[in-house]
Amino acid sequence: MPLVFLALDDTLLDRSGAFRLWAKGFLDEIGAPADELDWLLSVDADGLTSRWDVADAIRDRYELDVPSIDLLEELHEGPLAYEKLDPLVACALQISGDAGWVPVVVTNGPAEAQESRIRRTGLDRYVAGWVISEQAGVSKPNPRIFAMAAQRVRMRLGGAWVVGDSPEADIGGAAAMGLPSVWLHRGREWVDNRYAPTRVVGNIIQGLSAVMATR
Repeated sequence: MPLVFLALDDTLLDRSGAFRLWAKGFLDEIGAPADELDWLLSVDADGLTSRWDVADAIRDRYELDVPSIDLLEELHEGPLAYEKLDPLVACALQISGDAGWVPVVVTNGPAEAQESRIRRTGLDRYVAGWVISEQAGVSKPNPRIFAMAAQRVRMRLGGAWVVGDSPEADIGGAAAMGLPSVWLHRGREWVDNRYAPTRVVGNIIQGLSAVMATR
């Protein structure tokens, strides 16, 4: 029973889609033009920008008389209202499990927030376990976090695959371990010449199918 390491944001959960929906409502609420959405999405940078920096940028751009700490809370909590586990993703996880694969979430981020998302969306029912960087003390692409994930479910790394949308964190991590990988392109072109994914697909359902087809 081989492992399949899965990213959380924009892989198992549509983090970008949830943020976009929240951002549209937020901009409407403060009376900002709809075309400001592109700016807000660029500042967010798929969640890679510090939430404090995003809060400060919003406050300055729209001259809001609101403490940054309040905007920070909105940035954390607002998108969660739109984040759900796609039933088709849940079905794909169930099928991969029935086919003998052991899905484990490996994600960077704050432990409490990431675990809350895993449990609140019901994702915890479809994976064997998870490892979160803040709790582990090491982040992707460091191979140690994947080794810790294997230990968490008491399995070996041999035969494992890595599936995710981040060229550096997911595919770079797989390359560092010598493991095959599936990159979710999300409409992007692969540009890193240091390493390359074994497979390239559009979404997690296709990714799990690609992994299962290797057996």
